[in-house]
Amino acid sequence: MFTGIVEGLGTVRSVIRSAGGMRMSVESDFAIDNLKTGDSISVSGICLTAVEFQNNALGVDVAPETLSRTTLGQVKPGDRVNLEQALSFGARLGGHLVSGHIDSVGVVQAKRPVANATLWTFGVPEELSRYIVEKGSIAVDGISLTVNACNRTSFEVSIIPHTAKVTTLGFKSVGDPVNIETDMIGKYVERFTQPFSDREKRSPEEGSSVDETLLTKTGFM
Repeated sequence: MFTGIVEGLGTVRSVIRSAGGMRMSVESDFAIDNLKTGDSISVSGICLTAVEFQNNALGVDVAPETLSRTTLGQVKPGDRVNLEQALSFGARLGGHLVSGHIDSVGVVQAKRPVANATLWTFGVPEELSRYIVEKGSIAVDGISLTVNACNRTSFEVSIIPHTAKVTTLGFKSVGDPVNIETDMIGKYVERFTQPFSDREKRSPEEGSSVDETLLTKTGFM
């Protein structure tokens, strides 16, 4: 689990692709001496497991599913990435709860200055729009951001100069891909309420999922 508060940047040093997967080495700009083999780390919003260390670089294995659902499918040596170590219980939660499980790849659609910030527009697949709400939280390349406005295919956020300076957003241009993780709370609420929604969609002939026959069968009557 992460917070979406990026600790620093890293540089992709090597990429080895084989059998549909990938081994990647990332050199961190900040000290990662406390990391150990098996620990989780967020790499541009993607939860990965550290499998090896050399100096201040870590190696991670990337599965085919991750390559197909994230920007790591196009990563190359020299690319800059956002890094965040896993959240410790009892630590201050400065952003929002981020799992590191990417929903989809989005794209930078527009940037324009507004007062002391820059308004960014990101395009997303339409199926994600139900999880994106105005003033809700969203993670873009692992960065916790607040949604200013949204519609069926895009959303807007304000980026202050500090965020652009300490994250990869400072290097992004219109047309660049980004990893999108919507707020997990919305996804769980949808999952938990799905049976009730399905029940309302049934025709009267189908009846309720809980009826006298079911209650009798299960010993309640």
